[in-house]
Amino acid sequence: MTRAERKRQHINHALSTGQKRETGLDDITFVHVSLPDLALEQVDISTKIGELSSSSPIFINAMTGGGGQLTYEINKSLARAARQAGIPLAVGSQMSALKDPSERVSYEIVRKENPNGLIFANLGSEATADHAKEAVDMIGADALQIHLNVIQEIVMPEGDRSFSGALNRIEQICSQVSVPVIVKEVGFGMSKESAGKLYEAGAAAVDIGGYGGTNFSKIENLRRQRQITFFDSWGISTAASLAEIRSSFPASTMIASGGLQDALDVAKAIALGASCTGMAGHFLKALTDSGEEGLLEEIQLILEELKMIMTVLGARTISDLQKAPLVIKGETHHWLTERGIDTSSYSVRLKPKTL
Repeated sequence: MTRAERKRQHINHALSTGQKRETGLDDITFVHVSLPDLALEQVDISTKIGELSSSSPIFINAMTGGGGQLTYEINKSLARAARQAGIPLAVGSQMSALKDPSERVSYEIVRKENPNGLIFANLGSEATADHAKEAVDMIGADALQIHLNVIQEIVMPEGDRSFSGALNRIEQICSQVSVPVIVKEVGFGMSKESAGKLYEAGAAAVDIGGYGGTNFSKIENLRRQRQITFFDSWGISTAASLAEIRSSFPASTMIASGGLQDALDVAKAIALGASCTGMAGHFLKALTDSGEEGLLEEIQLILEELKMIMTVLGARTISDLQKAPLVIKGETHHWLTERGIDTSSYSVRLKPKTL
């Protein structure tokens, strides 16, 4: 099977397996503010991703590329929607284009359709610094994502079986590329220990890619004769990953992804410490079901609804939202307690100041 055929299978299986409400975000409840002292028109949703400024705390996260005409058309539509909505966009892994130059067009279309937007390049942890430079140059990227997908690779019939030296390669990339490096998990969550190693290696941000979104173990198991189903429920939920990393590294930049489906999910992820949030599966489904116009409408509605949530919380800025009091219950509370994290620190935060 060619890499392009495998990419197309991934898209189809991602749509068929869907997303479950297993992110842990349903364990998060905001403390209601009866006197928010704020008008919706005062809300500012601009944010910073490390040193990058974005007018939106939501971006289209990495999905695909290198799968021929299908992925070309998907990326073309995603880039158009991102341009019109004014949000960042990440491409899927560019390794296929580095190995086969004919696949470059399915990535280059993103910059062609969105010449002035924030765009993130993407490679796996097997990439070298030279690979990284080429990927960034290919699309004039503003940042580079390095994805960690150990579970997907180990379940994938033709996947990698060696993950040695990944941290060293990431450190080399961070020191040699000219753009910020974001290291992201792919649907299985990230622990505070892993995040600490990545920050120390020079990562500008980590994207926790929490459990509860698109499940790449399930996708790869659909491609196996003998399924390895115990990996289907493997990982750290989105909510738990965010809380434990923020508790350990309060000053570092963190991005939330992994099963986010609406504005309330986005607000909760930011309140747990994220500076920005990425959606992939939800946006892919919107594009597939309703076309490019439907995707754009969904993005715009989520942004508007986020402003509504921030208004009732009295959070004028993303920084204010990061301080909004919330209560953590259920499995997420249990996980964090067992990991030595005092969840009450989230519930007794002071009400954010407003202008």
